[in-house]
Amino acid sequence: RWIQLGPLPPIQPSEAVKLAMIIYIAAWLAAKGEHVRRWSLGFLPFIIMVGVVGGLVMIQPDMGTTLVIVLTTCIMFFVGGASWGAVSTLLAGGVVSSLMLISVASYRSERLWAFFHAEEDPGGAGYHILQLLIALGSGGLTGLGLGESRQKFFYVPGAHTDGIFAILAEEAGFIGGLAVIVLFAVLVYRGFKVVFNAQDEFGALLAVGIVSWIACQALLNVGGVTRSIPLTGIPLPFMSYGGSALWALMAGVGLLLSISRYAVRTGEAGRRDRPKAAGGRRKD
Repeated sequence: RWIQLGPLPPIQPSEAVKLAMIIYIAAWLAAKGEHVRRWSLGFLPFIIMVGVVGGLVMIQPDMGTTLVIVLTTCIMFFVGGASWGAVSTLLAGGVVSSLMLISVASYRSERLWAFFHAEEDPGGAGYHILQLLIALGSGGLTGLGLGESRQKFFYVPGAHTDGIFAILAEEAGFIGGLAVIVLFAVLVYRGFKVVFNAQDEFGALLAVGIVSWIACQALLNVGGVTRSIPLTGIPLPFMSYGGSALWALMAGVGLLLSISRYAVRTGEAGRRDRPKAAGGRRKD
């Protein structure tokens, strides 16, 4: 998972892979155009590309990062014009693959079991999620105050990384946690405005990938912490501790801002100057 280069801080290559995959898949989809709807030219190459990269990340092992990569690229594939048959096959294959991966690793099975039965083993398999829920509940409406969290002191595992949202909710309360979720929603909304105003197909697909990456990662983290979905080890974008994750996200946002800077403007002379989409990108 980590690469140490002499005295330099260790880096996590899978964070760079997220952005690299988004750029590559965006360029590939834009080049394929309408051919992406064909199984031999679209679906099979996509499965091979994502499968190889996802498989390498899983060997680390890192199921959370793999989920983010797969979900993000599948959204791009759908927006890029993939057929409903291909999308349905991807969904079915994703469910089967997830169940297989859970069954072959005991710690993944424990996380799934804890999602449903955490209270039955509060000191063992259910410890992590229950401590997160205690932190969330301790904050009440307005929180204990910034820096006043008690759960971050050896109770919540990964309080500065995967569990940062629970600590934030403990210190800032329901209002603070809701404010963070609203900020993510605004960021996603503004990101998709960039998508619709992009100059070309590549820029639009690149923006879709970056926004989907941030949205999927935030949903997986907040959903796991609040016990809305099974817990996965994934950092909260822009908030969790970690240099590799932060620089990758900032690079992605920089690309998004660049696309926005050269976006097509509407309402000028009563028309919109925009090239026709080459890849049949969905408008719904």
